Amino acid sequence: MAGTKRTPEEFSIDPATQEMLLRAEELGLETAFSRADAMKACPIGSDNLCCKNCSMGPCRIVKEGQTGVCGATADTIQARNFIRMVAAGAAAHSDHGRDMAFTLKEVANGETQGYVLRDVAKLRYIASKYAIPIEGRSPSEIANDLADLYIAQFGQQEGQVALISRAPKKRQEVWESLGITPRGVDREVVECLHRTHIGDDQDAEHILDHALQTALADGWGGSLIATDISDILFGSPAPILGEVNLGVLSEDQVNVVVHGHEPTLSNMIVAASQAPDILEYAKKAGAKGVNISGICCTANEVLMRQGIPAAGNFLQQELAILTGAVEAMVVDVQCIMQALVGIAENFHTEVITTSKKVKIKGARHIEFDEKKALDIAKDILRTAIDNYKNRGAVQIPDHRSPLIPGFSQEYINYSLGGSYRSSFRPLNDAVMSGRIRGLVGIVGCNNPREQHDYFHVKVAEELLKNDVLLVETGCSSIASAKAGLLVGEAGLDQVGPGLREVCEAIGMPPVLHMGSCVDNSRILTVLAQVVEEGGLGEDISQIPVVGLAPEWMSEKAISIATYVVASGVYTIMSGTAPIDSNPKVPDSMIVPELLSAGWEKKVGGKLEFINDVDTIVSKTLEHIDKKRAELGLPAYDPEAFGKSGDSRMLEIETLPVVDRREAIYG
Repeated sequence: MAGTKRTPEEFSIDPATQEMLLRAEELGLETAFSRADAMKACPIGSDNLCCKNCSMGPCRIVKEGQTGVCGATADTIQARNFIRMVAAGAAAHSDHGRDMAFTLKEVANGETQGYVLRDVAKLRYIASKYAIPIEGRSPSEIANDLADLYIAQFGQQEGQVALISRAPKKRQEVWESLGITPRGVDREVVECLHRTHIGDDQDAEHILDHALQTALADGWGGSLIATDISDILFGSPAPILGEVNLGVLSEDQVNVVVHGHEPTLSNMIVAASQAPDILEYAKKAGAKGVNISGICCTANEVLMRQGIPAAGNFLQQELAILTGAVEAMVVDVQCIMQALVGIAENFHTEVITTSKKVKIKGARHIEFDEKKALDIAKDILRTAIDNYKNRGAVQIPDHRSPLIPGFSQEYINYSLGGSYRSSFRPLNDAVMSGRIRGLVGIVGCNNPREQHDYFHVKVAEELLKNDVLLVETGCSSIASAKAGLLVGEAGLDQVGPGLREVCEAIGMPPVLHMGSCVDNSRILTVLAQVVEEGGLGEDISQIPVVGLAPEWMSEKAISIATYVVASGVYTIMSGTAPIDSNPKVPDSMIVPELLSAGWEKKVGGKLEFINDVDTIVSKTLEHIDKKRAELGLPAYDPEAFGKSGDSRMLEIETLPVVDRREAIYG
C-alpha cells in the first residue's frame, strides 16, 4: 500500500527484480517501486472526480449534489477524463503507425538506408485486401501504394478507416448501426479533445460512445497499420528460441539495452551490432563483442523476429542500469521513465534519446533518421563501446528463462493447418469439442502499486489449469516468460488435460507470444479469422473469449481495452480503476455502469475493473462457459480429455504389455 514500505518479495515475484531492489536499497537509490510507496495517490483523482479542463477549477467533487463551477456533474467529469485517456492512448499508438507508414513509403522509393521489404508475401496479401493491384507489379510499386493508403487514414475526414473492412461483417454492422465506425484516425482524436473542452459535450453516455469510436480508430486503424508495416519491413514473426530477464546481460561484452516502441530503431541497432567494423571496434575496446537486449515493447519487437534476448519488462528498466553492466540504454518513445537519467548518474550508463519527439533532461540525444539509419545506429554503438572502459562494479542477477516467441496470425494459421491447407479449423474444432475451453488475451503493463508480475502470472497459471489457451503481448508476455510459461514441454505440466493434448499435437506452448502492445491488433485479426472459419458464431462477441489487462498503468492500455470491448470482448482490468464509484457521490456510479452493462448492451463487450485474482479467474471462466452455452457447445468437462497425447503415451509405455491395450482403447 502507498505510504507503507514493502519488502523486495512484496514488490515483485521475480527473483532478479528482488535482487536488484536489494542492491538499490544498499546503495540508497530510489526506484519506481520505492517512489510508489512514498507517493500516496490522490483519492479524488483516483476516482476521476477532479476536473482541470479550464481555469475556473480545478474542481473536486466530493459529496452528493456537488458540481463543478460550470455545473458539470460527476458523471460528466468522469466521462470526459476517461475519453481523454482514450484519446492520448490512441494518439500514441496511432502516431507510431503513422511513422511506420512514412517509413514504408521511403523504403518503397529507395530513400532509406539498410531497410528492405522483407515479407513480400504479406505485402501482396495486405494490398489485395484494399484492392491495390499486385499482378505484374514490383514490390516497391505495391508498397508505395499501400503506404499512400495508410497515410491517408490519418487525415481522412469522411467515410471509414479502410482497415475496418478486416473485421467480421456482423461486427461492422454493429458499429455502423451505432454510428461509431471511425472516419479517420486524427479526426476522432481531435474530436475527443473538442468534445471535452469547457462548454461542449455534457452527456456521459454520448461522450463514451465517441470513446468507442476513437479507440476503434486505434485498434482497427493506427495499431493495425503499425503491425502490418512492421511485418512487411522486418518479417512476419515465427517461433524462435529466446531468453528473458536481467541475466541476459553480459559481463564481458558491451551491453546496449534498447527500450521503447519503434522497431525501425531497434532492428537497425541489432543489424549494426553484427557489422564487422563494429565488432572489431568493440574488441579493440577490450570487449568480446556487443550484446543487445531489450526492455518493454522494443524487447518484444527484436525478440520475436531475431531472438534478441529481453532484459525485462517495464518495471525493470531502472534495474538494468542498477546492474552496473549497461553501457548504453537507447530509448525512443513511450513507457520511458524520466528517472533513468538520475539513476544512471550513479553508474557509467549513457541514456541516449533518439526520437525527435522525446528528449530527457540530462540524457545524450542522437536523433534517429531512417534515411541514415545504419550510420546513426553505428554512431550509437560506438558511443556505447567508448563507454565500456568506464564500467565499475557489476552485479548481474543469475536469472534468465527460455521462451518461444513469435506466434503471428500467419504462423498460427500455418501451424494448425500445414503448408498446403493453412487453416484455423483445428483451433475452432478444439474449442467446439471442449479440449480448449476458451481463449483469453492477457496484455498490458506493470504497475509499481501492484506486486510486479504477480497478477499476470497467477491469472495465467489458473486459466491454464482450466484448459484456456492464452495469447499474450507486451509486458505481460515477458512476465509469463520469466515464469516458464512460454515454452513447450516445460510449460505443459501446468495446463489442463485437453489443452495439453492440443499443444502436444501441434507442438506449441500453452501461452502464445504475439508481440508488442501495438500488436494487440494481431489478436483482433486472429479473432476475425476464428469467426471466418466458422462454428463459433458470426461475430467476435459470440466467441468464448475474454481480454485481461492485469497490471495496466498507461493511457494506451485504456485505449486498448476500449477497442477490445468495442470489438465485442468482455475485458477485465485490475489495479487502480480510472473511473470508480464513490458512495458519497451517487452520480459517480453512472459511468462505471455505462462501461459495463451499458457497453455490453450496445457492442456486446464490457469493461470492468477487478482487483482480486480469484474473482478475475472465476468471472473469466463464467463468461467463457456462458458463451459456450449460447453457441450450443458441450459443457466444459475436464474429465473428458487427457487420454491421448505425448504424456499419455509415455505413461502407457510404462505399463505391462497386457495392460496397454485396455489403457489405449478402454
